Amino acid sequence: MAIERALISVYDKTGVAEFARELDSLGIEIVSTGGTARLLRDAGISVRDVSDLTGWPEMLGGRVKTLHPKVHGGILFQRAKADDRKQATEHSIVPIDLVVVNLYPFSATAAKPGVTSEELIENIDIGGPAMVRSAAKNFQSVGVVTDPADYAAIVAELRENRELSLQTRLALARKAYARTARYDGEIATELERLAANGSVTIGAREKLPERIHIDLERRQPMRYGENPHQAAALYVPAGRPPAGFAGAKQLQGKELSYNNLVDLDAAWALVSEFKRPAVAIIKHNNPCGAAEQDSLREAYVKALACDPISAYGGVLAFNQPIDAPAAEEVAKLFVECIAAPGYESAALAHFAAKKNLRLIEMPRAASCEELVVKQIAGAMLVQQPDRHELTEAEVSVASKRAPTEAERRALLFAWKVAKHVKSNAIVFAREGQTVGVGAGQMSRVDSVKIAVMKAATAGLSLEGSVFASDAFFPFPDSIEEAGKAGATAVIQPGGSVRDADSIAAADKLGMAMLLTGVRHFRH
Repeated sequence: MAIERALISVYDKTGVAEFARELDSLGIEIVSTGGTARLLRDAGISVRDVSDLTGWPEMLGGRVKTLHPKVHGGILFQRAKADDRKQATEHSIVPIDLVVVNLYPFSATAAKPGVTSEELIENIDIGGPAMVRSAAKNFQSVGVVTDPADYAAIVAELRENRELSLQTRLALARKAYARTARYDGEIATELERLAANGSVTIGAREKLPERIHIDLERRQPMRYGENPHQAAALYVPAGRPPAGFAGAKQLQGKELSYNNLVDLDAAWALVSEFKRPAVAIIKHNNPCGAAEQDSLREAYVKALACDPISAYGGVLAFNQPIDAPAAEEVAKLFVECIAAPGYESAALAHFAAKKNLRLIEMPRAASCEELVVKQIAGAMLVQQPDRHELTEAEVSVASKRAPTEAERRALLFAWKVAKHVKSNAIVFAREGQTVGVGAGQMSRVDSVKIAVMKAATAGLSLEGSVFASDAFFPFPDSIEEAGKAGATAVIQPGGSVRDADSIAAADKLGMAMLLTGVRHFRH
């Protein structure tokens, strides 16, 4: 069925003049509204006003312009049904074969500082979604275009066939309904900010809204999930600029797996804590080494020294572009994946021989502010991400002895790393270097013992080291075990009913203790 008439009414006018010119060159009549019609006329394109089609002017400040039977009848009537064709003729309804619509920028308006309730409400599009839904419902006869990125493909198909295939129209309809669903979800969430007490006022967003509308689109299929019998794919938030791993580029190597991405995310989150050159080595979602030094090479060497056995086959992240000296060292180890904000050409040359090594270049944009969602049987748990940064005002000395400046720096480093270790988490460190990590144990003292054992296996002395605990000590045994291993200072949240016992144990060992008042459980 050849396309004879297109209705174009868009807020985002990117590429619309060029698109309309192509339609015009194919002899397709263009009907348009308001600002879109003016833009097209200014571009020298012949346009028929929608008011000419309907016999009614735009009214109510533009709220009503396409909500008319001659618009929706032209979109919705079923061309294959004789009765629909008869009614269309009786009521002078002409067919609209292509609907090109994108919507008022509601989310962008809602995000503006100082936005008023009136601005928010007036940026709720009514006519646009109505036309999109009508066209999408009648996809057997009508094409609907909601994304300027589709213009080129539409033009190419029309040039070749003068019509859009049923397959194309169905794909466009699916995309259109996904767009209006997302749009309505955005509106429902933002309207929670409105209060109606005699007048309508707008307030701040809730940290956790009453309803969460999650719209994801499949970006990349995975070979499988955590295990070969599980299907998996990478999904990204629809309608948003790519961010985080959705905006990353893979420069070389095999296809990323589900487990690769989980570990890469953990590694990237950890190195993003640091400003100086830093490296994190992750294995099974836990750090087996991390360091912050004056150069990436030095940071990598020190991170690797913490647990070189576990680092084999691990995932690495660097918080600065990788230079040749760092790459030369990394190339000596079997590594699955590396994430970094960039790679010097000399570094890429060092990695080139490792064809299977996956190199990921991360975007430099700030981290995503998504909520953390976890599925449990029959429900979803939602929380804010743990992005707490410890301030000096939160830290207090609980022991008789205050830590030295060197100990304090090492303690704050260990605290940042402990935040990224599965609970129960224990991290032994020197300044800018982990020297023992105990993760994910049911007993905190067992995590201490594992960290001590890991350090011994790596040939690292814990004499004069410090350690961090992600949560309070229920008993003094962890302090005693760490002191026996040579630790001289500890940082922990505090808050146990037995805090006095742990503090007394630290004092007895001459150990300095800092309390943060903040817990970093990671389950």
